[in-house]
Amino acid sequence: MQGAGISAEWQFGVLVEADKKNVYCSEMASSDDIQGGFHTMDDGPFAGWRTWVGSPFETLSGPFYSRIADDGTVTCAFAPQEKNTNYVGILHGGALMTFADAAASTLAYLANIGPSVTVAFNCEFLGAGVADSTILATGRVLRETKSMVFVQGQLEQNGQPILGFSSAAKKITPR
Repeated sequence: MQGAGISAEWQFGVLVEADKKNVYCSEMASSDDIQGGFHTMDDGPFAGWRTWVGSPFETLSGPFYSRIADDGTVTCAFAPQEKNTNYVGILHGGALMTFADAAASTLAYLANIGPSVTVAFNCEFLGAGVADSTILATGRVLRETKSMVFVQGQLEQNGQPILGFSSAAKKITPR
């Protein structure tokens, strides 16, 4: 369905409507018990940012947030906590990779590519991350084919790059 600059489709049992700036899930307005979809934060440090509801692993690891600037640039955010650190007291590499993987999927999804699953992921650790300081992810879709999407990006904390990443993902369609 499309109309008035808004596209809409059912994805995983959720009616998702999108325009250039926002992604809306119809069930979010009436229920917090949703299968999956973006939820806009109403308050706190990420007021106005969206978080994905419905992924148990992302909920446990994050939460992770995203927003789209007026120019269409997507930024993802992660507020790491002590639970995300390793025995040395810095952020665990797996926590950073989890966020980068989620950010790559979000970058593709919000570029109107839709849902995808990661089939290859590469990263380079560029610096140590610490808890209690927001990490931002930016990136871009390098290429899209009929069945695949390729994304490249970077994580930064306090203005310093801490991880570079690239991802190849298979587009999926709901059954």
